[in-house]
Amino acid sequence: MRAVDIIMKKRNNEKLTQEEIKFFIDGYTKGSVEDYQMSALAMAIYFQSMDDEEATYLTKAMLETGDVIDLSKINGVKVDKHSTGGVGDKTSLVVAPLVASLGIKFAKMSGRGLGHTGGTLDKLESIPGYNIELTEDEFIKQVNDIGIALIGQTLELVPADKKLYALRDVTATVESIPLIASSIMSKKLASGADVICLDVKVGSGAFMKNIEEATKLGKLMVEIGKKCGKKMTAVLTNMDEPLGFAVGNSLEVIEAINTLNGNGPKDFTNLCLEIASHLIFDANYASSLEEAKQLCLKQIENREGLQSLANLVSHQGGDASYIFNPTKFEKAKYIIEVKAASNGYIKRIDALTIGHAAMLLGAGRQTIKDKICHSVGIVLNKKVGDYVNNGDTLLYIHTNFSDNKEIIENVLQAYCIQDEACEPQLILKVIK
Repeated sequence: MRAVDIIMKKRNNEKLTQEEIKFFIDGYTKGSVEDYQMSALAMAIYFQSMDDEEATYLTKAMLETGDVIDLSKINGVKVDKHSTGGVGDKTSLVVAPLVASLGIKFAKMSGRGLGHTGGTLDKLESIPGYNIELTEDEFIKQVNDIGIALIGQTLELVPADKKLYALRDVTATVESIPLIASSIMSKKLASGADVICLDVKVGSGAFMKNIEEATKLGKLMVEIGKKCGKKMTAVLTNMDEPLGFAVGNSLEVIEAINTLNGNGPKDFTNLCLEIASHLIFDANYASSLEEAKQLCLKQIENREGLQSLANLVSHQGGDASYIFNPTKFEKAKYIIEVKAASNGYIKRIDALTIGHAAMLLGAGRQTIKDKICHSVGIVLNKKVGDYVNNGDTLLYIHTNFSDNKEIIENVLQAYCIQDEACEPQLILKVIK
């Protein structure tokens, strides 16, 4: 078997076999297949695509290049969620403790933020003492003991994906649906959960800019998961505006705490309930999605979801008093109000622009080595569909910079205000 023959086959739009894909991915991971050959195959896949079976073969081949977490020692059904990345997306901080508080095991490995998208690990590390590193045995024991663990990747999971993603980034092959799907699903399958809910973001602040491409991605990931024996759901959600009000690490943790106290933003609360309900239903803990939703609302009302978050924090070395008293979080030096210059309904708050502004404040990274400032960010005061008068506060900038003129100009450009009323839609589609 030769790499060049496999490249030629895909270039000519022929279907690759499982053996051919495994040969290529194994060879690339070990170094016997060169970067330029992998680049050629990636470009062939970009133009000719793959069917569901090929994409599943690719996912499995990537999965098998590294460790797979064995969660069989955890009692009961194990669930997990994944977001394709957005602005203000702190959903795991609410969904995980809500689900775990009902006795469902939530075992999750999360990532860091890069660019305009935030990372769950960075948010958790705004809580003093929180330790993202557990051994596999510690991870399993904690999930058995309290039903929940949120950690960083500690094992050598899917090394093929790390190597291939870096190559795709510099060869203009990132935007390939089979390559995106296999990248995401290989990591999710390596994490070992039985039930997975995917939050596929759509819009200006997301990787997928339109509903058509997001639907293709969601369907493919669901099919890959099902072919690998998992219960799968993909929820396509609007990322044309930031999710909730808060964008920035400790600011988002505070908003998650408020949500578990029953005081969260409407859109963010609804998304958390949607994702949690699918996980609960697919784990056979409820007979319908509506019953699952009511279970979640009860856990918010009785504060058991909040207690579950506190348990998570304390078990991973964090100061759980912050969960019950969020005023303890470190604050930025300055809070600047940005006001509307006209009357009307907010038609758009460009999520990408807001996310980029938060990154420039220090809430995100331009490179993986950049240091995060946990206290800075942006808190919206108005959302899409709201009416504003000239002089009303649109948002607050939490900053450690004395000169914020450029940031203010940037965030004002994110807003589009019009005379006609509009109603935003959060949940765009559900794929099972």
